[in-house]
Parts: sequence; structure tokens; C-alpha cells
Amino acid sequence: MPIVVDIDVMLARRKMSVGELAERVGITPANLAVLKNGRAKAVRFTTLAALCEALDCQPGDLLRHEPDEEPASRPEAGVPGTR
Repeated sequence: MPIVVDIDVMLARRKMSVGELAERVGITPANLAVLKNGRAKAVRFTTLAALCEALDCQPGDLLRHEPDEEPASRPEAGVPGTR
């Protein structure tokens, strides 16, 4: 998946445990682990905002985009002007 979740990085910088973050955000440690390990398919903005507040960071500190490698000759479906 091209979206990478860097919660581990922020946890290390803040010297905070997964359990402590989960408690501050109001989600279960298991659900936080799903997000942290990149297995989540979506994240609510309210959860993202709570993570940012608890970790004193911006959304871009937690999420980044790493495009998948695709052949340059294959146009994107439904997107005009791309290849």
C-alpha cells in the first residue's frame, strides 16, 4: 500500500508506549496495532486528530505516501492525461 504509517517513529520520539497512546486516544491497543502495522484500510479524521493531539504532531508526521512501482507506459484508469 502506498500510504505508510509512522506511529512507531512518533512513539519512540515521545517515549510513549502503545498502551499509553491507545488510552489517550480512546481506542483499543489491538486497533492501534492494526493502524500502526499498516493493516488498516482507513482511519477516521477524529482518530487521526486524537493521535496528533496525544503525540503533539501533525498528520504528516504520522502518514506518508510511497508510490507503488508501476510501469510508466500503463495509463491510470479514468484519469485523463496520465501515463
